[in-house]
Amino acid sequence: MEYDKLIRERYSCRNFNGKPVEKNKIDKILEAGRIAPTAKNLQAFKIYVTEDKAKIDSVTNYRYGAPLCMIICGDKENDFKKGNHSYSDIDASIIATHMMLEASNLEIDNIWVGLFDDNEVKEVFDISDNYIPVGMLMFGYSNDKHMSRLHSNRKETNELVEYR
Repeated sequence: MEYDKLIRERYSCRNFNGKPVEKNKIDKILEAGRIAPTAKNLQAFKIYVTEDKAKIDSVTNYRYGAPLCMIICGDKENDFKKGNHSYSDIDASIIATHMMLEASNLEIDNIWVGLFDDNEVKEVFDISDNYIPVGMLMFGYSNDKHMSRLHSNRKETNELVEYR
């Protein structure tokens, strides 16, 4: 898909039909995350892939019927740090964004879910202490391709940007 169209048409799907995502498309989504830029190229992250709906549903109410979830985690022990700021959450966010855009490019609908308890996710999915769950990405195929009415509700550039 042409990039400008991709970034304008990608939306957060809240109504998946449950059809499984093909393995070759999962691999391409994971590759987009693998090659995403990270601070100092430390690649201090881990992606956990699951199709276990019961486990996903036990940690969030926002699966929306998606058959596939990828938990994006930052590695707080091995990431770049400057002063008392850690970049693991930023790196994980960049990775997740690349993965969502690639999924949309492959016509795989998706949504970033951030409503979960970190400790509960770590326990249910047996994630080691040095990894911090930053986002749960749900992937699948939409029932209706319905965008939220808020999707196109954007502020004007002059409200968001200042030149100095």
